[in-house]
Amino acid sequence: MTIKVPLRGEKRALLDTVVRNAELALSQAKLKRSTDLTTRNAALEEVAGALDLTEPPLRIECYDISHTMGTEVVGSMVVFEDGLPRKSEYRRFIIKGFEGSNDVAAIKEVLTRRLRRLVDERTSDVLVDATTGEAAKFAYAPALIVVDGGQPQVNAAAEVLREFGLETEIALCGLAKRLEEVWLAGEDYPVILPRASEGLYLLQRLRDEAHRFAITHHRSRRARTVVESVLDGVPGLGELRRKALLKYFGSMRKLRSATEEEIAEVPGFGPTLAAAVKAAVADTGARPSTSPPAR
Repeated sequence: MTIKVPLRGEKRALLDTVVRNAELALSQAKLKRSTDLTTRNAALEEVAGALDLTEPPLRIECYDISHTMGTEVVGSMVVFEDGLPRKSEYRRFIIKGFEGSNDVAAIKEVLTRRLRRLVDERTSDVLVDATTGEAAKFAYAPALIVVDGGQPQVNAAAEVLREFGLETEIALCGLAKRLEEVWLAGEDYPVILPRASEGLYLLQRLRDEAHRFAITHHRSRRARTVVESVLDGVPGLGELRRKALLKYFGSMRKLRSATEEEIAEVPGFGPTLAAAVKAAVADTGARPSTSPPAR
């Protein structure tokens, strides 16, 4: 059997349409599944049962480590409450304690920083900002911490929980990508949830959301780096104007396709500077990207 993949023309356009429709249908199905109250409750009950918790974990924090070929290592923290994302409490952590790729050490650093803030804010008795009335950033402890990874990452996280005396208060597990196994600290064998389990689906959503949140950070940093390198020699184009360009167009691809008139509409730009920017990016569109993928 031969499988042909169209690269251009009507068949390629048809293939792109099919892919978009499939992605839309999948996202709608996921949204319906995640927003159904009964389904969310079932998922939390299944997670509690699998991890031997006394009650469903109403607040869950998930951590993922992402990097670009060992550089720009970042940890992401996402928060779900009652089975739904609480995006206002998402956080990113730039890894500072070492260089290179070491997911275990990165997990330890991220959780140490997060849990130290939790302990500090508890002992300060300042759980609410007197000015804004909002809760302190790290004031509330999760019922469950999920880390992206297997036994090494989970054991590293457990060590941090013990250091802060929180091992009996906060439950912990890891979700390994390869076989979607759920790992507990100190255990030689994983917990296996059924593939159709709502509990496993919830843990997967947490892990995937943490990864997505980290990847957006890498993309924005790479975009800034590309813009700065390409436009570095343009006379009259300082750091503030480069940032204005990136903010206005959002990506290098859109900047390349913009006309001089569109570039001139950016605040602080005029026809002369727009022409210089257009000339600087004109010959970069055909060059293949050498940026390594983030993970």
